[in-house]
Amino acid sequence: MSSSVQLFRDQKYHELKGQCIQQRRLFEDPEFPASDESLFYQSVPSRKVEWKRPKDLCEDPHLFVNGISSHDLHQGTLGNCWFVAACSCLALRETLWQQVIPDFNEQEWDPKTPEKYAGIFRFRFWCFGEWTEVVVDDLLPTVDGKLIYCHSNVKNEFWSALLEKAYAKLAGSYEALDGGSAADAIVDFTGAVAESIDLVQGKYGEIISEQMKLFEDLLKVHKRGGLISCYIAASSGSTNEAETEMGLVIGHAYAVTAIRKLRLGERLVFSFKTEKLFMIRLRNPWGKREWNGPWSDNSEEWKKVSNSERKSLGLTLENDGEFWMAFEDWCKNFTDVDICRIVNTSYFSIHKTWEKKMMHGAWAKNSEPLLNRSGGCFDNRETFLQNPQYVFDVKKTEDKVLVSLQQEDRRKYKKEGKGDSIPIGFEIFKVEDNRSYRLHKLTVQERVATSPYINTRTVFLKRILKQGRYILIPTTYHPGIITRFILRLFTDVPSKLRELKADKPKMTCWSLLCGYPRRVTQIKIHSAEGLQKQDRSGGADPYVLIKCENQNIRSSVQHDTTSAIFDTQVIFYRKKINSPIIVQVWNSNVLCDQFLGQAVLAASPSDPREKQTLQLRGRGSREAAEVPGHITVKVFSSDDLVEL
Repeated sequence: MSSSVQLFRDQKYHELKGQCIQQRRLFEDPEFPASDESLFYQSVPSRKVEWKRPKDLCEDPHLFVNGISSHDLHQGTLGNCWFVAACSCLALRETLWQQVIPDFNEQEWDPKTPEKYAGIFRFRFWCFGEWTEVVVDDLLPTVDGKLIYCHSNVKNEFWSALLEKAYAKLAGSYEALDGGSAADAIVDFTGAVAESIDLVQGKYGEIISEQMKLFEDLLKVHKRGGLISCYIAASSGSTNEAETEMGLVIGHAYAVTAIRKLRLGERLVFSFKTEKLFMIRLRNPWGKREWNGPWSDNSEEWKKVSNSERKSLGLTLENDGEFWMAFEDWCKNFTDVDICRIVNTSYFSIHKTWEKKMMHGAWAKNSEPLLNRSGGCFDNRETFLQNPQYVFDVKKTEDKVLVSLQQEDRRKYKKEGKGDSIPIGFEIFKVEDNRSYRLHKLTVQERVATSPYINTRTVFLKRILKQGRYILIPTTYHPGIITRFILRLFTDVPSKLRELKADKPKMTCWSLLCGYPRRVTQIKIHSAEGLQKQDRSGGADPYVLIKCENQNIRSSVQHDTTSAIFDTQVIFYRKKINSPIIVQVWNSNVLCDQFLGQAVLAASPSDPREKQTLQLRGRGSREAAEVPGHITVKVFSSDDLVEL
């Protein structure tokens, strides 16, 4: 990984540390100084903040005391429970936190060689598709000799306070971390794919079948190294950080630290007399204040559970901020869950492996419609296609596709009052099987998926798509907005995701010799009906072959039918406009395919653009003898190559 790590503000950790040791001084970071400008961008401190080094706060400072744990963290005075919840999740996964805190042993204090300590630390975050290393000094904000922000429950442990400082540096100030999303922080720690689920809208508290599907999904994500957090959104009548009757805090991010199926009852020799319970364990970043309903620490329900089972669940009865809930109660009491999937792209894995493609892109404004790339959402019909367009293929009969669209982090613009995320989303269209130029008009294409449009940093969608070619159009909700994004696509087999940049075929030297296209034609073959029966069961296995100049495009085979639905789309850029397009219907056989008939299309711009049904004929001209069957098609032609 180290070869591809970017350096934030071009600060080289080993070089800076070496200079400090040589000069026998402790590092002071000029890029994030120990001053109010690093703390605030608009607030005024109510009390004087002093910046102190760990050695001034305790006798024996360490990065970690007895390892790393989700219990190490307490929030402090900043409203960044979301960041602390994300750290709690991170602490559960050794491989993940060791990415964020590289060479942690080398960074640890060594009391035997104090001269090698230089007061400098480094952390890595996944920023906009690239791992970025951030260097900080160890000067931390305090009031009355105590850390005021994120800190450990052990006085001499400092990993969380230093990690928070590096993250604040990335955001521009500590205050820029006030209010945020645990999912965003988890993505920044891991490069995970974030999905947000509204538990109220999805009626997960009411519909048991949906509840069970969600439980199995969360269990799988958790088992495969994913990270999950949840919160209760403040409604119009409630305020943030108010407590519900059941002891839960509104507008406050909780980390999910375990998901389990629990058996109650006794195992008898010949039968199971057991009850299965679906349980979830949460942690409050404050390190106190817990759920007081069923299965809370001191509730009656735990009496049904054996001591060994309690031990395996790690049940503690302290007010440490960690508690269990029945999954059904969790669905009814929380409003939102953020799921961060660590999508497996390793070929050496027992679990499902995904093919990943990532593209960097931007919405950019231009007064020339063909060059504009900021057309707004689908409601803006005139300009919608003036957005970046990405083409990909689904090679299998059907494939599960995961799409993540992430805009750049806007926290750094909070100083200018522009720190809020922009509403973004995307559309997916099934297009012509051979399209390789930008889409200019929606005619025969099928709109197959629309993401939510929402002002969060990331928008996520899961869909099962049928075989074929697709165009994905990421958009801002309103036209004319400029910002960057990354698009990630995960499929079972390679998708060949790429941006469509050209509007039409390129004019080259060869065009003078071989000719340049003069007409564009789009064809959609809807169906073929009344075909000749080809086998003993009275069916056929038809497919269509569409021929234009030197191109042949073949549809997939429809099995055991004489009335086939194809929905095959093609597009041709034609040099010889007087040469017709031929649509042939064939029957698929093991040894030799069999011709069933064809239709000859002039496909001129004056031809009707409505759906038309054409009689199949034998080989030859348009006047060849009729044969059984007909096809239903839609044809669009234009002599303006950028109309379709």
